Amino acid sequence: MATPQLFSSFKYSDSLTVLSISFCTAIVCEAISWLLIYRTTSYKSLRSSIDKAAKKLETMKTDSSSAKLAKKSKTKKIDRVESSLKESSRDLSLFKFKSGAVVALVLFVVFGLLNSLFEGKVVGKLPFRPFGIVMKMSHRGLQGDDPTDCSMAFLYFLCSISIRTNLQKFLGFAPPRGASAGLFPMPDPKTN
Repeated sequence: MATPQLFSSFKYSDSLTVLSISFCTAIVCEAISWLLIYRTTSYKSLRSSIDKAAKKLETMKTDSSSAKLAKKSKTKKIDRVESSLKESSRDLSLFKFKSGAVVALVLFVVFGLLNSLFEGKVVGKLPFRPFGIVMKMSHRGLQGDDPTDCSMAFLYFLCSISIRTNLQKFLGFAPPRGASAGLFPMPDPKTN
């Protein structure tokens, strides 16, 4: 199948096409996330409770380091705030899960479309010789022995990760700073 004619006169037309499609896909995915998540009141209340709990925990920890009075009651309060923060972060992750399925479907469709457009076609050259598993990813589906050839899958993967996370930060949709636990948080060393 022929490449879209948008960038056909440029030297790096295939790379620019993959980059622009990745950028458009990131915008569509963030629009879907905004419709299903970010504009709802329950998301906004969860986010504000996470922000408040994170700030409270931070101030409690800095206060506890300077004053050693009533250490046991202070650690209980800190533990309560930490557990509420973890619970709110878990609820936020579960809340985001519903749009994750829709976004995954969009990404699979776009990846399938790009795969059919650029099947077996070199879309870029890497400025280095990749090692082991990176070479298998970057040379996926390509004929030939040149390890610096870059396939569409590798370029799309790199573009999607970098563009989407930066777009989330730019639009203000990045997760709150206290919500890093996700669905599968690290075990608490205090309980072991």
